[in-house]
Amino acid sequence: MCPHCGAPKPYEKVWSGFGFEYRSRTELWGLPLVHVCFKYKYFRPRVARGIIAVGQFGVGVVTIAQFGIGAIALAQFALGALAICQIGLAIRGLGQIVVVLDRGVGQLVYPLFELLERLF
Repeated sequence: MCPHCGAPKPYEKVWSGFGFEYRSRTELWGLPLVHVCFKYKYFRPRVARGIIAVGQFGVGVVTIAQFGIGAIALAQFALGALAICQIGLAIRGLGQIVVVLDRGVGQLVYPLFELLERLF
């Protein structure tokens, strides 16, 4: 780290952050087929975005992440059409605590419209 300006790696011409990132060269609809990202830049996490997204934060058709959004999301906290998660919101879900539009299986599964009826 530079003692004068605080640059993390002043000897590198281009610095893209700490951690690991992989993007496949193959693209579909402008997104990489596979994007794996466990990277931080200035203490901000980078989001994995791709058809298959893997990372701490991920957005994709198929997402494997701690916080994920996708058609099929396998995550601790998920939002998706089909979510396999600890806590999530999905059309169909499997998880510990899941709010679903259609159906779900888990420890605590709540249909969204039933929750709205109880609130209003």
